[in-house]
Amino acid sequence: MTRLELGIAWRYLRSRGGSRLFSFISAIAIGGVIVGVSALIVINGVMTGMQDDLRDKILIGSPDLRILTFGDDLRMNDWRPTLEKVRSQPGIVAAAPFVLAQGLAVPVGRTFSEGVFVEGIEPAGRDVAEVTSIRRHVTSGDFRFASGDGEGRGAVLGAELARTLNVFPGDKINLISPADAKFNAAVGSIVPRMFQVEVTGTFETGMYEYDYSYVFVSLDLARQFAGLGDAVTGIEAKTPTRNRARDVGRALADSLGYPYRVVDWEAQNSSLFQALKLEKLGMGIILLLIVVVAAFNIVSTLSMVVKDKTREIGILKAMGLPARSVRRIFLVQGMVIGGVGTLIGVSIGIAVGLAVDKLKLIELDPKVYFIDHLPVAIQPLDVLWIVAASVAIAVLATVYPSFQAARLYPVEAIRHE
Repeated sequence: MTRLELGIAWRYLRSRGGSRLFSFISAIAIGGVIVGVSALIVINGVMTGMQDDLRDKILIGSPDLRILTFGDDLRMNDWRPTLEKVRSQPGIVAAAPFVLAQGLAVPVGRTFSEGVFVEGIEPAGRDVAEVTSIRRHVTSGDFRFASGDGEGRGAVLGAELARTLNVFPGDKINLISPADAKFNAAVGSIVPRMFQVEVTGTFETGMYEYDYSYVFVSLDLARQFAGLGDAVTGIEAKTPTRNRARDVGRALADSLGYPYRVVDWEAQNSSLFQALKLEKLGMGIILLLIVVVAAFNIVSTLSMVVKDKTREIGILKAMGLPARSVRRIFLVQGMVIGGVGTLIGVSIGIAVGLAVDKLKLIELDPKVYFIDHLPVAIQPLDVLWIVAASVAIAVLATVYPSFQAARLYPVEAIRHE
């Protein structure tokens, strides 16, 4: 690329005399690139932020791996030797048993109820393995499940559930279990079992599903509630990083064999994450079309420049300027339009994305979206592919006008009116 070629390309882009229209059209083409690139960055950031925020919130109460069993009863009887085997598996940082069951929560002395998930975990203590970070999100009380009667019948409720039931630490609630319900001939119906527990704490994760539906109790009480006896639902395990969970899970499943199965965090919520990935891809393709439309503006702009500068191009070719130099002149123009538009679009997109995320400008209903504001996470790789795609489209847009200009015959171009 010579200084002559750069100088001519820059001269054609500037507004000089009767060429002001072309400079205005060039500005419109740059504006199209700016809009497309900035929209792509913001929307990709939103979709990535949604994935990351949902993943982080899901993993507050959901482990990296869950070891379960096949069968209809969904219970693990010989869980103690299995737990030791899981803990000795390479890639497992921590492991602990858990119980998960469904039931109803009814405040003592009241008639209304809420359907809840009752999860049993080991009470907080010095030697307890922290498989999830749920204990770090307690807003009042703790996870020791120490009730006033000294029997360990405490319960930690999600903040939204506690507000709905209008209960506070120290209040009593009844947990109604459908497990082992018996027929009562006196009343002529099946009577479920009822467990009275004391609210000893509340937690808040920011994810509505946990905050509204989960009640944590001690592992022993949960086994009674679920009618499992000495068995548990399964084992929760933590890996060094979330990205290693799938590989560690496969190795663990091979090691344990039948009748055990290992489900990683992504598989537990596969439909949600697959939907988010598909939506991100679709939005990216749709918004990339804005850049393609801007590329058509570049084509029309350069074609009009070729038409307007036909005589000048003919003179340059008559003076010995080769066809490849003519092509490079228009290539530079397209690259300047695409590069300037991309640079400004990237700056605007990053600035808007950071402002929306840090200042929480867009609030959401957590009952619908699981999160309370629109998160934006701009990743360098996303920015790089957007920049590369935008510049590539701008360069491709110069192919037709540049070859059109290079094919001009000097004599006919000079005689052009």
